[in-house]
Amino acid sequence: MTKIGLISDTHGYFDPKIYEWFKDVDEIWHAGDIGNEEVLNKLEEFKPTKAVFGNIDNWQIRSRTPEFLEFKCEEMKILITHIGGYPARYTPGITKLLTEKKPDIFICGHSHILKVINDSKLNLLHLNPGAIGKSGFHQVRTALRFQIEGNNIKEMEIIELKR
Repeated sequence: MTKIGLISDTHGYFDPKIYEWFKDVDEIWHAGDIGNEEVLNKLEEFKPTKAVFGNIDNWQIRSRTPEFLEFKCEEMKILITHIGGYPARYTPGITKLLTEKKPDIFICGHSHILKVINDSKLNLLHLNPGAIGKSGFHQVRTALRFQIEGNNIKEMEIIELKR
């Protein structure tokens, strides 16, 4: 079993509560718009971190993180990018990528809106953890915490904080 903390859109803000929320996770996954290297460094010092760059990220972040990250966790194939849209409204090119790569879980950020959607057409789970940073239009800061055991997702939890 692998315990995951999933965040996106920190926009340069590292909330110290991350240490508490994710104290029991095995890995942190960040779906882009990290904002600065300090945030990425703190995440990496705390827990093993997988991250992609987002549209606001500078060349330092982009030199350390890819646009797309594809990997296996337990028996599940994961694909992460920052701008991806959501089922029936994926960003141009994403449907083709998802059809080719066939991930079990597709993760993106960018919208600042938390979404957990089963895409039955492409047979995947779409996750967007919303935004955990303070920049943007969102009224509630959000993140996800869950477990992957074999080919099952368990114990999905939403973390919500007021801005």
